[in-house]
Amino acid sequence: MSDKALAIEFRDVHAWYGESHILHGVNFQVRRGEVVSLLGRNGAGRTTSLRALMGLVGKRTGFIRVDGVDTVRMPPHQIARLGVGYCPEERGILASLSCEENLLLPPKVAEGGLGIDEIYEMFPNLKTRRASPGGRLSGGEQQMLAVARILRTGARILLLDEISEGLAPVIVQALTRMIRELRARGFTVLMVEQNFRFAAPLSDRFYIMERGLILRELSAAELPDNMEMLHQVLGV
Repeated sequence: MSDKALAIEFRDVHAWYGESHILHGVNFQVRRGEVVSLLGRNGAGRTTSLRALMGLVGKRTGFIRVDGVDTVRMPPHQIARLGVGYCPEERGILASLSCEENLLLPPKVAEGGLGIDEIYEMFPNLKTRRASPGGRLSGGEQQMLAVARILRTGARILLLDEISEGLAPVIVQALTRMIRELRARGFTVLMVEQNFRFAAPLSDRFYIMERGLILRELSAAELPDNMEMLHQVLGV
């Protein structure tokens, strides 16, 4: 596989928060147009991997490349301009702004972002609630909004942290449809997910993390033969 086919590349990545050494030499790759999930228990280093990619940790070493560009010494705003959108678990919806004002808030980082009409077609709930204050949206609507505003910026590489957590099944189904549509449009998605049943049918490949390291890589086709190992490592 040529470097040109890689959207994300981690090589021997270490990351720290203060004195806490969280990632201990992480290696993985995400090809353009793939959906890849980082699986593992809480504390395994999955969210820190996303934050390290965005430059949001105290210190990071090794090689982190985005579309072939080494980003380890870049500040977060420059990494975003490479077309990377990060949807953290906290969502960050501004309660006093309307749904649509929240949607329009982030600046565009690249050409090719989805238009408002395209976003409302993908998320009909947001169109219905476009004038509602962000603080009055349901948890599921806030999660849809958090993802939708990234799509407007022009980012083609999406980092999604636990987007299905705590949501009603009907909202999880809507997010499932969204990810399938994004893959069909050529987006690259790297997900952190505790909900294995959400991630399994969507992902092309999986990396199992434990104690700040990649324990194993699995393709979607290899899942059925490795369920016992996944039960042991993830408790699924």
